[in-house]
Amino acid sequence: MSSNDLEKRNQLPRPAADRLLTLLKTRGPQTAADLGKALGTTGENARQQLGKLAAEGLAEAHAEARGVGRPVQLWQLTEAGDARFPDTHAELTVQLLRAVRTTFGPAGLDKLIDAREIETLANYRREMDGIDSLRERVAKLAEIRSREGYMAEWREEDDAFMLIENHCPICAAALACQNFCRSELAVFQDVIGPDAVVERLDHILAGARRCAYRVMPKVEHAQEHDPEKWEPVFGKDHAPTKR
Repeated sequence: MSSNDLEKRNQLPRPAADRLLTLLKTRGPQTAADLGKALGTTGENARQQLGKLAAEGLAEAHAEARGVGRPVQLWQLTEAGDARFPDTHAELTVQLLRAVRTTFGPAGLDKLIDAREIETLANYRREMDGIDSLRERVAKLAEIRSREGYMAEWREEDDAFMLIENHCPICAAALACQNFCRSELAVFQDVIGPDAVVERLDHILAGARRCAYRVMPKVEHAQEHDPEKWEPVFGKDHAPTKR
């Protein structure tokens, strides 16, 4: 799902509070004026709604200096607000993972994750069938991931593509076993194809607001590196970009 598609979905008739929560989830900290513009209303109206969310403990504001002049007030989700975007069957999943590790050991858990990776990869490959261009493959992957609850979007940036996941519906499971994240990165690289390199830039489990991946055509990527030293980042986790 592209950024434009995500915005169109956010503009469907829904309570203003829900739309504000979604905007804060997908865009990160925002001013009341920017949120009002996104909602098609005034900054003051958005500020009133944000005040209600703050009273419920779902949003909070902080001041940020931006050059000369008064600090800007930015609104963001609280932990409770972020929890409004559910982690699918979190408690049950974590319990099952612990039971597998206890019963079958780490090797048994790895086999479980490998089996999930094989099944996921087969499903993604079927959906990618007949899609050749890198741009269309990134767009399709974002569509699939959004359907699975990751609130994914994509965009072109500096001769590459960015795949951004604003939510992780399996976060509790990934915290319990970070091999899930390793597995997902491997799947992304496979379905994107051998002509591009996928690298993780931001990682929710490392403290970032979102997971973000850069997808770069391999020829162009290699030109920016010493060809004797360059190697794909496939399978490696990267520290989150400071935001």
